[in-house]
Amino acid sequence: MNEKFDFGPENAGNIVYIRRVAMDSLPDEVRRQVPEAEALYAVHGADGERLALVKDRSLAFMLARQNELTPVSVH
Repeated sequence: MNEKFDFGPENAGNIVYIRRVAMDSLPDEVRRQVPEAEALYAVHGADGERLALVKDRSLAFMLARQNELTPVSVH
């Protein structure tokens, strides 16, 4: 993960929210891509839009920080 992802200028410097997402709440297409996972972690913008899905929590935080966003955990 050495490349920045363009989340768009409206998200630059914003807080993003990281939350666990159960596999059964995701579309079949996503579940087929990671059949061994029990859950994924979503990165959400301040407006609630899902920006990314990643395999583990630490990767979600790393992704946010690499894109100059401030991650906050949501329970």
